[in-house]
Amino acid sequence: MQRTPLALLNLIHDRKKFLTSMAGVAFAVLLMFLFTGFKNALYDSQTQLLEKLNGEIVIINRLKENMFVPRAFARRRLYQAQAFDGVDGAYALYISDARWKNPDTRKSRPVRVIAYNPSEPVLAIPEVLAREQDLKLPNTAMIDSRSRAELGPLETGIITELADREIRIVGTFSLGTDFASGNGNLIMSDQNFLRFFANRGPEEEERSFATVDIGLLRVAPSANIDSLVQALSEGLPKDVLVLPMDGPTGFIARERTYWEVNTTIGFIFSLLTTMGFVVGIILVYQILYTDVADHWSEYATLKAIGYNNAYLFGVVIQEAIILSVLGFIPGLLISALFYNLGAGVTGLLFKMTLERIANIYILTLVMCLISGAVAVRKVQHTDPAEVFGL
Repeated sequence: MQRTPLALLNLIHDRKKFLTSMAGVAFAVLLMFLFTGFKNALYDSQTQLLEKLNGEIVIINRLKENMFVPRAFARRRLYQAQAFDGVDGAYALYISDARWKNPDTRKSRPVRVIAYNPSEPVLAIPEVLAREQDLKLPNTAMIDSRSRAELGPLETGIITELADREIRIVGTFSLGTDFASGNGNLIMSDQNFLRFFANRGPEEEERSFATVDIGLLRVAPSANIDSLVQALSEGLPKDVLVLPMDGPTGFIARERTYWEVNTTIGFIFSLLTTMGFVVGIILVYQILYTDVADHWSEYATLKAIGYNNAYLFGVVIQEAIILSVLGFIPGLLISALFYNLGAGVTGLLFKMTLERIANIYILTLVMCLISGAVAVRKVQHTDPAEVFGL
């Protein structure tokens, strides 16, 4: 004999109410996805440039707490590091902010300029690698296609001004904005970097090849990265900090931790996610409580013919689980659309990873189970004699 799927039939017997119930759960799922999505987008965006850097070990100024802080160190530290056994190459990366003039509106906006020797494997971005020779031409750069709309047209061939000097765009690449990038990113050669920033105004810092913002070290395949980091930390002067690129104590993790610990971003969006979770509990409770109330006499009949509270509890909890699944799916799909829209408008990095999807579903399931456990109390306290007026 097949068991009657009582929980499913209770939910779908009224199609209009069933669709409304799914919409309520999907709305709560959407809220949780959006709030956690913006939080993770802000954190992920802070490390997306670092993840493109082509090196296993990083050297920075010891006072540089995060990428937003413009602290350089002496370039000779790279030459000293290159003398260590296990270091195959040492590359310099230069970073500065500048004013970009929108070629259409002629309004200036802040951007971040990233520079290095195009002949060196510093950035692992295919579009940039393909334009190596173009970047060597005077007064040229590539622009981030995910820059904010305030910068104007982002096309190859655009001629405008950067730091009050004419610049020509020879290509585009895809990276995205973060707290330090202003409205977008430009990549140029180290020689062009000097042309634009060697002779700045009296209120701005002049740049030269004597200092470097980030040093990248390529490690020999046979070398142990952790041992080499320790040797470099002990052997180099204490004005620099040597970090592995990856790992729990690495450069990327250090940047993310800084923004998680030293800003209120995490607290604000976690609070909003919790509010979405609570809203979901209230919505699902109302849905399940209404279903129980509509079928009060049927539940009383089941109790009268011998079904115990555990069985009735199981029916309502099954309804909660079904709602968590059927409401989660449209919530996920709508959230994915909003993620794409948010990435296009803000330039932030919205990632819909399997881990994050699983975490939101677990929250959805717990939300529905809590609501079901509260709503089922009406059934458990039902006295069949009172229901039928006996």
